[in-house]
Amino acid sequence: MKENIFNNIKAVAFDLDGTLADTVGDLAAAGNAMRAALNMPPLDDSVLLSFVGDGIGRLVHRALTNDHASFAPQDLWEKGFALYAQYYAQHLCVKTQLYPQVADTLALLKTLQLPLAVMTNKSQVFANPLLQQLKIADLFSLIIGGDTLPEKKPSALPLLYICEVLNIAPENLLMVGDSKNDILAAKNAGCPVVGVSFGYGKMNELVQNDATKPDCVIDHFGQLYDLLQNIQAA
Repeated sequence: MKENIFNNIKAVAFDLDGTLADTVGDLAAAGNAMRAALNMPPLDDSVLLSFVGDGIGRLVHRALTNDHASFAPQDLWEKGFALYAQYYAQHLCVKTQLYPQVADTLALLKTLQLPLAVMTNKSQVFANPLLQQLKIADLFSLIIGGDTLPEKKPSALPLLYICEVLNIAPENLLMVGDSKNDILAAKNAGCPVVGVSFGYGKMNELVQNDATKPDCVIDHFGQLYDLLQNIQAA
């Protein structure tokens, strides 16, 4: 672990899906509700999970085509997106739950006087109410959705925007996430990054490639506080 890069952390940004919360149950249910409304057979949750990470627009394309790289015809996508969004907005937090230790760790990080932010590729219209329903929204100084700015992860722009708002340098903002997009966004912005092993992003594969290897990996959320508490004390 390269502890020296964490010595001057002044704020922490978090991914949402697969990092703060296990959301795939509700994302999958919305995908299959959309497919049912279009007279398509359901897909396995594991398949829909593989489609998560690049925003709901891409998720709808993938859920319609049952393919990670394909795009549905525009008229079908527009109909599917409307169906998906309507269902998901009404079922944001039926199966979704925080990962263990998340709420307590976030509260502890606040005691270290660290501003916290969320940077997700989930649309802002879903991210804000979901965090409210999970009862952690008030812990964050900023919530940046996938459509808040002109670019989303893996672009550096959302993290650089957080740095600008908080008036800190990129090397002072720690990114925490589970996916390739999270790690690439941090590297593109010049931010240190912690990966979580319990999310959706196949961290055991990402660490094998220097381009997608985080600065360290945690296996449970409480380790994040342990890391930053020790550094703050030092």
